[in-house]
Amino acid sequence: MTNKVALIGAGAMGGAIGTRLLETGVHLTVFDPDAAKMRELVDKGALPAASAAEAAGGSDYVILSLNSAKIVRLAVFGEGGVAGGARPGTVIIDMSSIDPEATKALACEAAQKGLRWVDSPLSGGAPKALVGQLTLMAGGKEQDVADAYEVLRHVASNYTHMGPAGAGQTTKLINQVLCGLNFLAVAEATQLALDAGVDAAKIPQALKGGRADSAILQEYMPRFVVKDYRRTGRIDNMVKDLSGAQDLARRTNTAMPLTALCAEIHRMLTAAGLGGEDQAALMEFFKGPNKDIVQ
Repeated sequence: MTNKVALIGAGAMGGAIGTRLLETGVHLTVFDPDAAKMRELVDKGALPAASAAEAAGGSDYVILSLNSAKIVRLAVFGEGGVAGGARPGTVIIDMSSIDPEATKALACEAAQKGLRWVDSPLSGGAPKALVGQLTLMAGGKEQDVADAYEVLRHVASNYTHMGPAGAGQTTKLINQVLCGLNFLAVAEATQLALDAGVDAAKIPQALKGGRADSAILQEYMPRFVVKDYRRTGRIDNMVKDLSGAQDLARRTNTAMPLTALCAEIHRMLTAAGLGGEDQAALMEFFKGPNKDIVQ
């Protein structure tokens, strides 16, 4: 029997997830308050819904791809929300990146209504979703996480159960700390290479397989060099995630000085009007007259 999936949120990330699910033959119903975003998936074969409740009705799984805990709560428990249409036992898979404590509360409230909750934030962005190679870190009950994989296997190449509700979101915050610091380090190193007269475009190949190598180095240094700011993510979303990591660090009394600096640089760029730009726009932080220091 074909599983029926509802997708709530058809933005850049949700649109990529929905596209991949449709390409792999999943029966998909979509809802997004932005009709234009929803239409892109409908044109690819998804069924449109007039509300989240309607989308959830008759679906075995409901995937959420939203931008904050407040929006997730409204989409599930607000008027016309998922909880108003979902059948008991429906698995809600929240692929948003939100606060772990908020996730625990949402999972508890869902359980009281007979719904199952899996927090499964992602790493890899839209490009990896489109080819089914996302890295997913899941939180929730063991059986629920296993059941969610029936759908998530279409978009993920790495799926790990990290623990109870909220554990997936905690792992995502750790992921974002590592990514944020790596983005910043690669941008800074790129600017140094440019200022020093080294062909920065060759550095990823030169360092491939060494200790300095990373997916971000390979993908982003070439983009930093030519200032290719095509969006696959947003600087202001990184601010949100790094802020979440700082909140968690305060609760756990964990010192994170490098994360604090990284977060402030992202906030500065957001304040300068670059919040909606891709991480590649980190190069704007380092811009200025290059000095020919090579004698």
